[in-house]
Amino acid sequence: MSSITAKPYAKTPRHRVAFLGLGVMGYPMAGHLARAGHHVTVYNRTATRAQAWVDEFGGRSAPTPREAAEGADVVLSCVGNDNDLRSVVLGDDGALNGMAPGSRFVDHTTASAQVARELHAAAAERGVGFVDAPISGGQAGAVNGMLTVMCGGRATDYESVQAILHTYAQAVTLMGDPGAGQLCKMVNQICVAGVLQGLAEALAFGRTAGLDMDKALGVISKGAAQSWQMDHRGASMLEGRFDFGFAVDWMRKDLGLVLDEAARNGASVPCTALIDQFYADVQRMGGKRWDTSSLIARLLK
Repeated sequence: MSSITAKPYAKTPRHRVAFLGLGVMGYPMAGHLARAGHHVTVYNRTATRAQAWVDEFGGRSAPTPREAAEGADVVLSCVGNDNDLRSVVLGDDGALNGMAPGSRFVDHTTASAQVARELHAAAAERGVGFVDAPISGGQAGAVNGMLTVMCGGRATDYESVQAILHTYAQAVTLMGDPGAGQLCKMVNQICVAGVLQGLAEALAFGRTAGLDMDKALGVISKGAAQSWQMDHRGASMLEGRFDFGFAVDWMRKDLGLVLDEAARNGASVPCTALIDQFYADVQRMGGKRWDTSSLIARLLK
């Protein structure tokens, strides 16, 4: 059985594409590219993961990012953090060393705006376009090809890769100059964290007050309190099920990026800083890999 959900792919020119990083997001995203008819070469730090992808989707794997990127029209990456990103882009074995002038690099990592600007400049020196393009929608969005992509970069670079990104995305938007995509993802994570904390407190309050919370969710989800998190996480929060979804460790990494950026630009984010510490509590409870909705666990101990 395929690890992606079939979707109708638009009839667009086929490209030579490299995809670097086959984690829970990158694996299905690269799969959509292959299913859409692009010629895909993959690289993953754990080579057995890359081979498993080739066995499922075809294409080929390469032992280094540079070799994966050689001859590619577009190179895409989805790795862990700033340092991981630098390691696959820069250096003798980095992708930029294998890319030709006029090609494009698209990074889907949730990283800092600072590293996006740094890599944009490094790519420009080689005549390569760079687009920072963090994603939202979680593993289900990647599997179903329904991600949201927030982009930063030059308009010409964005326009040249927009159709490719729609292979696994339902919405792709250019937010502004290099780094703007990462800043928009930070806005997204601030909103997600705030909504989840409010939902956690509401559900814990209602249960403590003795309400039938299944019935309460059914009522309030039809009104102004409704949210994606309520619809998709409310029931599992009440059941104490957190063994799925976007991990607390990853959210703490993302909120750390928010807090660092806020320290630089002077934005006030007191609620975000507090919720980051609540997530630290969840980590100490053993919930490092729990879904981010596990904020309720610290309220119902």
